[in-house]
Amino acid sequence: MAQTRRIASWTRRHGWFLVAFTSGAALRVITMIGYRPALWFPDSYTYVVTAVRPSPDLVRPAGYSLFLRLLEPFHSFAAVTLTQHLLGLLTGALIYATVLRRTGRAWLGALAAVPVLLDAYQIQLEHLLVSDSLFTLLVVAAACLLARPSSRPARTAAATGLLLAAATVTRTIGLPLIGVFGLVLLWQAFAGRSAGGLRRLAAPVAAFALAVSLPVAAYAGWFYAAHHRVGLVASNGVFLYSRTMMFADCAVMKPPADLAVLCDPRPPAARPPAPSYAWDAGSPVVKLPGITFTRANDALAQRFGMLAITSQPLDYARSLLVEFGRSFTFGRPVYPDAATVQSYEFPSAPPPPPDRDPAVAGAAVAEQYERGPLTVTVAEPYAGWMRAYQKAAHLPGTFLLVLLLVPPAVSLTRRRAGRRKNERGTPGVWPVWITALALLVVPAATAAFDYRYVLPAVPLACLAAALMVRPAAGREAVVPTPRAAPEAAPEAAGTPHDQPVV
Repeated sequence: MAQTRRIASWTRRHGWFLVAFTSGAALRVITMIGYRPALWFPDSYTYVVTAVRPSPDLVRPAGYSLFLRLLEPFHSFAAVTLTQHLLGLLTGALIYATVLRRTGRAWLGALAAVPVLLDAYQIQLEHLLVSDSLFTLLVVAAACLLARPSSRPARTAAATGLLLAAATVTRTIGLPLIGVFGLVLLWQAFAGRSAGGLRRLAAPVAAFALAVSLPVAAYAGWFYAAHHRVGLVASNGVFLYSRTMMFADCAVMKPPADLAVLCDPRPPAARPPAPSYAWDAGSPVVKLPGITFTRANDALAQRFGMLAITSQPLDYARSLLVEFGRSFTFGRPVYPDAATVQSYEFPSAPPPPPDRDPAVAGAAVAEQYERGPLTVTVAEPYAGWMRAYQKAAHLPGTFLLVLLLVPPAVSLTRRRAGRRKNERGTPGVWPVWITALALLVVPAATAAFDYRYVLPAVPLACLAAALMVRPAAGREAVVPTPRAAPEAAPEAAGTPHDQPVV
């Protein structure tokens, strides 16, 4: 009887979250029944090839491919999508638990978790064979660690470093986040040096640096052994070139002869979207001798991109604002092209087989992984339910902008009201907020806007907005930490955390 009362009390306390979590799980089950076994994106085939034949790819880091390799014994892409849906649910649970612990408000935690649990585009992305669901979980987990107080800051910092290292070898946008997290830990050590000795406070910084550098350095060593090139990928120059072709004017740049071959005589307004310059056969960089991503071609593209930025800084700034602003449109205008946008919609019919040579070769390897044909079954009425749901249930970009404005608006209001001490109750807000912002800015600055790149920023924006709510008195630690030391609270208060791109 007592146990029944405890269960009932627990259910009442977490009722709103349980409703959202259960609804999210049900939607994912419907998705798996309606679209079997998985949905494919052009990048998917490369990921699978790297999983079956492990070797670092020139364009994309292999973290997601290693994830696929871990699941290869199942020989089932349905097992992959099931795992990715579980990662999405876990992301929502992490956000709820963190907000509940920091604020004591269960309803607020449930509200913060709703977008990642119930957004139809989030669910569709989890059903695609792409790296985003894994990447999002890793970054959100790192953010949640820094947002919560810890009696063992060195261990927490080491765990955060490992998560960010895994995120970085999954998507290179994680590299800026490493710098942000490192600066946060350095600031904590400096701000708290009088509280317990600089040596003790510097331990988290050292633990973080070691934990994040070893995996990333190991991957870089593997990449060098395979390609004799320094870095995690060999495509940064080509993507920067494609990005600058939104505004680059060779009449203004006056490039030397070796760079002039990359010019496009068409005015920027008449040019195709930026990704076309990295992939289409008619692109000047694709026409260069050899494959697109050779050392010479990538270096040439890098020089062109840097010359465009330094020659036309205002044009670059304007184009950056335009690309960044696409994250906050209320609807989803077609960009960069219809095919890409359609890849993020639940289809009404099985997609056609790939027609590009790399994807065709990748499809053959994927059949080895699956040990069967790559037939995509669209089962009605379940698929139709998800298509209808997707039309109505998603977070508009304008709402994301509102979420991002909450922390600075609340902070400004408190300062004007003379309540700056309330900021001490929100130690993890600013790193989380900066990370969400960086996840939107960096792709717009270095490659091009893509709706797919917006989704990982959403749970972090929700987390930052929720954490800005001042904790209820005496309820900051809803889930007690074993052997928690009294000194841990001041250290945690200096743990704002943000992740620019992870």
